[in-house]
Amino acid sequence: MAGRGQPPEVPPPEEPSGGGEDEYRSTVFDEAFIRAARLQEFSARERMGEHAQAVRPRPGRARRTGARQALLLVLLVLLAFGTAVYLGVRNPYQVPLAQPAEPLRSTVVRLVPEGPVPGGPAAGLFAHSPAAGYPAGAAGIVLPPAAPTTGFSEDQVRAALGIAKDYLVASSLDPAVLGGRTVTPARQLLDPDQQQQFDQSTGASKDDGRHAVSGWLVRFDPHQAVLADPAVRVQGTLHYAQVGSDQLEVTSDHTFTYALRPAASGKATAGRASLYTVHRELRFRFDRQDLRTHRAALLTSTVEAGPQSCDTDTSGTLRPLLAGERADRAHLAVTDPYATGLPAPSALCGVLAPKSQPSP
Repeated sequence: MAGRGQPPEVPPPEEPSGGGEDEYRSTVFDEAFIRAARLQEFSARERMGEHAQAVRPRPGRARRTGARQALLLVLLVLLAFGTAVYLGVRNPYQVPLAQPAEPLRSTVVRLVPEGPVPGGPAAGLFAHSPAAGYPAGAAGIVLPPAAPTTGFSEDQVRAALGIAKDYLVASSLDPAVLGGRTVTPARQLLDPDQQQQFDQSTGASKDDGRHAVSGWLVRFDPHQAVLADPAVRVQGTLHYAQVGSDQLEVTSDHTFTYALRPAASGKATAGRASLYTVHRELRFRFDRQDLRTHRAALLTSTVEAGPQSCDTDTSGTLRPLLAGERADRAHLAVTDPYATGLPAPSALCGVLAPKSQPSP
């Protein structure tokens, strides 16, 4: 029995059934912890009402979280937009909107010989002419070294030069094109925007500066003259330059010398070849679509061709004077510089320099 003034002995508290310390004993529910909670329990008074749930979300936390997510989304959109704009400005090879190709403008100047056209075997004529050292065929169309421009890579410049050369070969050297049997090799290298004008020129040619076949290609009347030597002599240059921000221009300047004979075969014509010279200056323009599709827009074409007469119509085919023939100088056109409008086709005529003909 305990003494007076001493409390009775109390048995020590029993250990929890799970053993060990209470798992929540170390958790301190301080004010910061409570403020950070996402859910809040209703008060005793609020629980007396008709609430289906015992807890509610803390509005302040939800609003802050939603606002933070919205701000992050806006920042991501602005960052993506800024990156796209930066790359678009910095990219020198960006693809602009396609522009339709301009129509071809062409000029053909006939060159009249001062006397009869020299004739003889083709090899001898070439050997005694200014074309003696010219390469034969496509070997005479030499590409310059390609270098990148502000808006085009080196490969794109090289591609433009290659397309220009292909067009020169197709329109000036292909035997089937020269003989009037086809126009397809040249047509398929043209920008689609110009193919209708090309078809109008080859179908109904006019010497109007827009629809002359001779502006597009070299073609002879097969009933008048044929090649006496298939190896056409060629010499010339190619130059390129960027035009604006999205186009390349290639300018070609080449002289083609053909050995021709009369279309009628026989002993009398076998050794009677003559030389016919065509000087072509062409200006091509390329956009990126042309480079991808291996096509070109032919903007201007200036052709000087002889020997031939001034009064011949060269809109459909070139009409050379052959060995022994001479031009009728009486038909030289009279030009009035005070007249308005386009000059007559026969007014585009000049005299063929004697040194351009084979020497005896």
